[in-house]
Amino acid sequence: MQAIRNVLTAAVLLFASHASAQDWPAKPIRVVIPSAAGGIGDVLMRTIAPSLEARLGQRFVVEAKPGAGGDIGASEIARAAPDGYSLLLAPTAVYGVLPYVQKNVHYDPIKSFQPVTMVVDAPVILVINAGLPVRNLKELAAHIRANPGKLNVGSAGFGTPGHLLGELFGKMNGGMLSVTYNSGPQVAMAVQTNEVQMVFATLAGIRAQLAGGSARVIGALTRERMPEFPNVPTALESGFPEIGEVSSGWGMVAPKGTDARIAGRLWAEIRVAMADPAVRKRFADAGQLAVGNSPDEFGQFIRSELARWKRVVERIDFKPR
Repeated sequence: MQAIRNVLTAAVLLFASHASAQDWPAKPIRVVIPSAAGGIGDVLMRTIAPSLEARLGQRFVVEAKPGAGGDIGASEIARAAPDGYSLLLAPTAVYGVLPYVQKNVHYDPIKSFQPVTMVVDAPVILVINAGLPVRNLKELAAHIRANPGKLNVGSAGFGTPGHLLGELFGKMNGGMLSVTYNSGPQVAMAVQTNEVQMVFATLAGIRAQLAGGSARVIGALTRERMPEFPNVPTALESGFPEIGEVSSGWGMVAPKGTDARIAGRLWAEIRVAMADPAVRKRFADAGQLAVGNSPDEFGQFIRSELARWKRVVERIDFKPR
C-alpha cells in the first residue's frame, strides 16, 4: 500500500510540475542584479526586457541587490522558490571567482543554480599607461623583472578577476604592487594619471583613456587577435598561457530545481531578443558580445571558470577575507 502511495505522490508531483511549466509565466518575473543600479548588468537586462515582456506577456522587474562582492544578490536567488519567477543576472566572477576569494559565501555556483544562458561576454585586455616604455607583453615582463616591486597594477576591487590577474602576472615576473579601487572608472583614471602603470580591463571600461591617448593596449587575453586591435598579439601568442583566455561576461541563472523546460523557454526567448540588430549594436557599443549559449553549455562554462580561478588562487596563494 505504501508503495502505491509513493507512486501516486510522484505522479501528482510530476503532473503539477508539467502543468506549472506549461502555464509559466502567469505573473511578473523578478530579475536580481547583484550590483548597483545603472551598471552593466542593469543596462543589459533593461535592453532585452522589452522583447521578453512582449513575447512572454509578463513584466520583468529588475532589482539591484549590490553588496558583499555579489553574494547578497546571488544568495537571495539561491534561496528563492524554483518556480521560474526569480532569476539572477550576474557577472561570471560571481559564478567562478567569489567562492574562492571571499569567506562565508552563501551560495554554491553549481549546487544553488539552474543555468539558463550566458547573455554577453567581453574580452579582457592588458592596458598600460602610455608613458611606460614597453610595446608588448614580453617587454612588459622584462621591465617588471628589471624593476621589482616598483610598478603598480590596478584593479576594481579586492578579489576581482583583474586583481587576481595582476597578482598572477606580478608573481610570474618578479613582483608588482597591487592597488585596488572601488570601481572600474577609478582604475581607468589611475592608469590615465600613471598612479598605476597597468590594468586588466574590458574595452568598455577603458575606452575613453585609449581614445585620448593616455593608455595603450599591449595584450589581448583572447584565443585570436581582437578586430579592434589587429596588431596587438594575444597572451597565448606572446608566450603567457597562464593568463591565456579571460573574459568578463554576464549570465542568467534560476534557483536549482527550476523546471528545465522553463530554463529552456527563457533561453530561447533571450536568443530572440538578442537577434535584434538594435540590441546587438547596443551590446557592442558597451563592449559586449552577444552569446546566448544553451543551459548545458553555460553550465559547462561555469565549471570551467571555477576550475580556472581555483588554479589561479592556489598559484598566487591568495588568502580570502
